[in-house]
Amino acid sequence: MPTPERLESFIAAVEGGAHAKAIEDYYTEDATMRENQAEPRRGRSTLVAQETAVLDRTESVISTCVRPVLVNGDHVAIHWIFEFTFKGGGKMRMEEIAWQRWEGDRIAQEQFFYDPAQRKPG
Repeated sequence: MPTPERLESFIAAVEGGAHAKAIEDYYTEDATMRENQAEPRRGRSTLVAQETAVLDRTESVISTCVRPVLVNGDHVAIHWIFEFTFKGGGKMRMEEIAWQRWEGDRIAQEQFFYDPAQRKPG
């Protein structure tokens, strides 16, 4: 179960734009991450590589945690809004719920729930 301080530190890292670093610092080595009902990606190094690939296509990302964050033991739900500006000028706004299972002070499983229609850059 994450401490309130650890959870706030994670949120601050993401809101501060350290997306790939947050995965390195806050996820277990064998963590999984899943988009809606897709097959999960497995392993922290895979998750970091995927995040880095997404970030390489962006000019900027503004990440906002919409409060409250819901915590029940090892389970955490975070409502996020991400505003992407892509290289070349396209923009995209993603709103999602991240459902996490923590093991101690690290995220072991995460699943994102969002409307896939949002993934079309504007």
